[in-house]
Amino acid sequence: MIAAAAAYPACMSAIPKYAERFRGFLPVVIDVETGGFDCERDALLEIAAIVVRMDEHGVVHPDPVVSTHVVPFPGANIEAKSLEITGIDPTHPFRAAVEEREALDHIFRPIRKALREFECQRAVLVGHNAAFDLSFLNAAIRRTGYKRSPFHLFSCFDTVSLAGLAFGQTVLSRAVQSAGFEWNSNEAHSAVYDAERTAQLFCTIVNRWKSMSEVWQAQAGAAA
Repeated sequence: MIAAAAAYPACMSAIPKYAERFRGFLPVVIDVETGGFDCERDALLEIAAIVVRMDEHGVVHPDPVVSTHVVPFPGANIEAKSLEITGIDPTHPFRAAVEEREALDHIFRPIRKALREFECQRAVLVGHNAAFDLSFLNAAIRRTGYKRSPFHLFSCFDTVSLAGLAFGQTVLSRAVQSAGFEWNSNEAHSAVYDAERTAQLFCTIVNRWKSMSEVWQAQAGAAA
């Protein structure tokens, strides 16, 4: 049996401050839809963000999603195969896309508010294959000369690894279904839908670990 002291962060009380749960980090789910795989060359087309909150019982849950379509930066490449997968039409008259700088302002605003509310130092990106989302986010930050991003430059929580550990699944659709949620293939590959499912998955795993830790602690206490 795993020792109770090792089951949950030792510095935390039974109902910790959120800032203590992830070492001063605020988890924020980010999903991007793009024109390819090269963050420097290919367009950022959609971005969605979900702040992960923690209640008074130490249970985490997702905030409503914040999202926007994004105007491709000048000279950006867009692969036809990527548009085929996402179903995005960058030229659609009702797409209501905004420039990258405005998109970042829109996404970062609720994150900064949550950082102040929970007294966290930085946001940490949560994503499925998080390195991909973080690379496109950081590239947009560099292109726009954005100062003081709320996100840690390189740290992230990847639900591929977490889902592989918790459910033995690494594909998002299968991991979400293994966690007990429905998956709609017709809505997949939009930033909003994928962010919402990733947030559900992350919160389920974190809360399951909390519940397991409480069981281990109770068993250790009974055996003492």
